[in-house]
Amino acid sequence: MTDPAGNGPILVLNAGSSSIKFALFDDSLALSLSGMADAIGGASSLRVGDHTTDVFFADHNAAIEAILAALGERGTTPGSLRAVGHRVVHGGRHLTKPMRVTEAVRAEIAKCTPLAPLHNPHNLAPIDILVRIAPDLPQFVSFDTSFHATNPEVATRYAIPKMVETKGIRRYGFHGLSYASLVRRLPEVSGADLPSRLLAFHLGNGASLCAIRDGQSIATTMGYSPLDGLTMGTRSGGIDANAVLRLVEDNGLERSKAILNHESGLLGLSGGKSDMRKLLLDPSAESAFAVDHFCYWTLRHAGSLIAALEGIDAIAFTGGIGENAISVRERLLLGLGWAGVRTNPEFNQRSGPRLHSDDSIVSVWVIPAEEERMIALDALTLLGAE
Repeated sequence: MTDPAGNGPILVLNAGSSSIKFALFDDSLALSLSGMADAIGGASSLRVGDHTTDVFFADHNAAIEAILAALGERGTTPGSLRAVGHRVVHGGRHLTKPMRVTEAVRAEIAKCTPLAPLHNPHNLAPIDILVRIAPDLPQFVSFDTSFHATNPEVATRYAIPKMVETKGIRRYGFHGLSYASLVRRLPEVSGADLPSRLLAFHLGNGASLCAIRDGQSIATTMGYSPLDGLTMGTRSGGIDANAVLRLVEDNGLERSKAILNHESGLLGLSGGKSDMRKLLLDPSAESAFAVDHFCYWTLRHAGSLIAALEGIDAIAFTGGIGENAISVRERLLLGLGWAGVRTNPEFNQRSGPRLHSDDSIVSVWVIPAEEERMIALDALTLLGAE
């Protein structure tokens, strides 16, 4: 049985390809506990609050069971939860808003696995475990792709024919939960209405930009998969399709996937470093070039999205690089001076939340990523609707 009074916490589970983040929220969205099972299948560990233990997790199922056991030791069992919210990377064409998990919804998520083979199966693992051990516990899913469902077809359609061979190949976009959270939080931080034309930078190991008009996504840099767009930690970003075909011809499909997804980006350019913090501290020419590449292509794509917005009123940074890499933000904002951006160096040094100077035409903000809180809000909203 679940909490009959509906006063228990909301558990959020955010399963990635090699980690599972978890967080407990109350009805006011206050965080009471968080942690992560990290490096699943390798030198794994479990962090609960401020305490980290090295423990081997062979797979995601083992990690989920360990998380539930750790929560149980602290008095939170599946039966005491009000609900569970899950991040699901890919909802495909049909799952375009948060929803309660049913057999039909679970089946549709599974059907999207070919679109996100490294993520959707891991997103389903905790859902299936909780259905087995707590079948009455309400579970809800929030999709990383759904924020971009408002993109017009001209932005999502590739210039390829509609036929059986190309079924499902279109732009979807990702980082949607981060962008949805940013749209919600920016007015609270700025004390003003949401800007009509907002350019959002989600910069981290995975990186993308999003053009947001009146709170809705109209264009984004990631496409059919999270591989497209900006230079990223280990992903190549945009690359000519014929170059990909050449890689496959020379190296085979699986090796080419590994090169493009896990050995490219900042890692490939620098010769071994994917972490922006390490790159900025390294004096080598290779590391400097990797940072140059990241900034150059981020600015190239920013110009494209400003064109899609037909101008710009505000910029917001989020993600690990966006929130913390002072020199990278400075370079990007200098590169957007032509659009009317003026930065206050002191504000940038302390990472905001406001970055713009008084004479800037464009307001600029740092908004910490709150994906887990957004998932909890989705779950609470759907519970209230029920």
